[in-house]
Order: sequence, then C-alpha cells, then structure tokens
Amino acid sequence: MTDFETLDPAPDSDQEAKRAALSYVSEAFAEGCLDGIDGDCMAQAALFAAFQELVQTYGEEATARYAEGFPERIRGGTYTVRPQARH
Repeated sequence: MTDFETLDPAPDSDQEAKRAALSYVSEAFAEGCLDGIDGDCMAQAALFAAFQELVQTYGEEATARYAEGFPERIRGGTYTVRPQARH
C-alpha cells in the first residue's frame, strides 16, 4: 500500500490511521462495484465526497491549492497501481 499526501505533513502516528481509512474507502468502493455501480461513477462520487470534506475542514482556498498539484502527481505515477514482484 502506498502512502498518500495530505494538506499538512502528518507525523508517523497518523500514517496508520490514514492506511486504515484508505482500506475502508477501498472496501466501500469494491462493494459498490460488486453491487453493479460503475467504477467511474464510484470514483467520481468518492472524489466529490473527499473534496467536500477537505473544503469543510480546510476551506476552499487551501483545498484548491492542494488540488493544483494533482496533474503533476497523476502524470508522475503517484496513483498508478503497479503489480508487485513475486518472491
């Protein structure tokens, strides 16, 4: 599992909570897909919910600044899942 960025650098103790949160979101996403909801629809709903939470927590301007870095991270492979090598 990869770490993901936040608006503020998090201490190591927060990393485990973030991993757990990502696990919950991934499970909900998989359940929706198993129930026949299109993956693209799930992704758009997840993004909407995430940005709603970020705006509520940090405000519109801080969230917009955070989102400005997405194109570079997307193109750089931050969100690309690569197969893990077998040992």
